[in-house]
Amino acid sequence: MTAIAVTKDSFEEVVAANDIVLVDFWAAWCGPCRKFAPVFEEASERHPGAVFAKVDTEAEQELAARFGIMSIPTLMVFRDQVLLYSQAGALPAASLEDLLTQVEALDMDQVRREIAAREQEEPAAASAATRS
Repeated sequence: MTAIAVTKDSFEEVVAANDIVLVDFWAAWCGPCRKFAPVFEEASERHPGAVFAKVDTEAEQELAARFGIMSIPTLMVFRDQVLLYSQAGALPAASLEDLLTQVEALDMDQVRREIAAREQEEPAAASAATRS
């Protein structure tokens, strides 16, 4: 499966409609982006159950700004609409494979419980700080 281009209009739909989505934020003028592109494409062939999406930061500046993209390439990985990974820099093939293996092995119910617990702790900490 080859990577698909996503835009600000299709991004949410792609993430919502698929279990695992890897998003490569890139630009044509970016040397590391061009070097990472074949690694990303090859991984898409080995993982047909995941969606590999590309966001051209030049054409989709609003989407790049929404995610605070400051450096490219930036790779984001979503599973069940939860952002699990976001990091700038081109990954070597072995590291991308390892990342995908880890994402596929996650217990998403446990991940959601951990997120919920963190969200409950943050308002309590903020509330305590304002009382001081």
